[in-house]
Amino acid sequence: MRRPPPAVAHCSARTVNAAAANHPALTLRSVKSTAVEVPLRFVLGTSAAAVRAAPLLLVDVETEQGISGHAYVFCYRRSGARAVAAMLHDAAEMVAGETVAPLAMATRLERRLALIGVTGVVRMALSALDMALWDALAVAAGMPLARLLGSSPRAIAAYNSCGLGLMSPEAAADEAELLLERGFKAVKLRLGHASLADDLAVTRAVRRRLPDDVQLMADYNQALSVTEALERGRALQSEGIAWLEEPIRHDDHRGNAEIARVLDLPLQLGENFNGPKAMQQALDAQACDLVMPDLARIGGVSGWMQAAGVAAARGVAMSSHLMPEASAQVLAATPTCHWLEYVDWADVLLNEPLRIEDGCAVLTDRPGTGLSWDERAVAHYKLE
Repeated sequence: MRRPPPAVAHCSARTVNAAAANHPALTLRSVKSTAVEVPLRFVLGTSAAAVRAAPLLLVDVETEQGISGHAYVFCYRRSGARAVAAMLHDAAEMVAGETVAPLAMATRLERRLALIGVTGVVRMALSALDMALWDALAVAAGMPLARLLGSSPRAIAAYNSCGLGLMSPEAAADEAELLLERGFKAVKLRLGHASLADDLAVTRAVRRRLPDDVQLMADYNQALSVTEALERGRALQSEGIAWLEEPIRHDDHRGNAEIARVLDLPLQLGENFNGPKAMQQALDAQACDLVMPDLARIGGVSGWMQAAGVAAARGVAMSSHLMPEASAQVLAATPTCHWLEYVDWADVLLNEPLRIEDGCAVLTDRPGTGLSWDERAVAHYKLE
């Protein structure tokens, strides 16, 4: 196992509460959601499915003070967007009329929904609401979310995750070069071909085409058994790979711990962590070397900052999964900040897409997370 140096700071629920208190008082009035589906520039073929369009749920919270907050989550399927929307509005009704206090609201809503189970669609709905509430708080305070969380806007190193799905070696190498636009110094390759030989052929073709200073991450999307993961992981260790992501089921802690122990290649998990406790359990089991939570599954901003505290206390490098606009803000306030996963899926919906310069996300002084919808584009891509 490879671990980064110990962190020098620790984020806790107390820190989150303190940040939430640093704003004019807001009262939640209503929540609106809009399901959209946007086409991808690059088909994202993984070991699980080929993704050609991204179903997103856009969330807008309105307060009695006239302050709005915005967020979105990737819902995987059209039906997922509709299901998350239904649960979102149910949850919003339970806290409408209350003072906006995201962590307290999240705790109460989890208790109210415990019998259904706070996972999957329920977790995503609560996370989306939490993210939009935090955006409203930062807008009310007149500062970027990163600053409200005790940090400051800064450049966050990003890797381009827009493409490099399962494809032929030559096609992958060609696409890898395209993904170096705007100075990216890292890209992610999806693996899980029929054989190890095929995985190696694609990896080598991409690695040969990339400059030496560009990092290459490899993601199996949970395609392998433990035995296969060890075999392919050993073969990839000498191929210039930065990390091995989800080679087997994400929740097989014993299997992942064996892989992390045997391989020198760092093992990355996290996009499927259901809340901060799930991340803590994986780290307790030594099931990974690196973590990369998803804002929609870790519990929004409130859950992320709690998870960041766990990672900081253990000296574990923490990256993000999707939704780069809000993820960049929370990464800026993460003591063990590692990599931002960049995708451009929401760009067509935004008045001001996230800026990438020299391979880094550039955070500005715009209040909140910087999300502002292009209403004409939203109407165009809206799901009926």
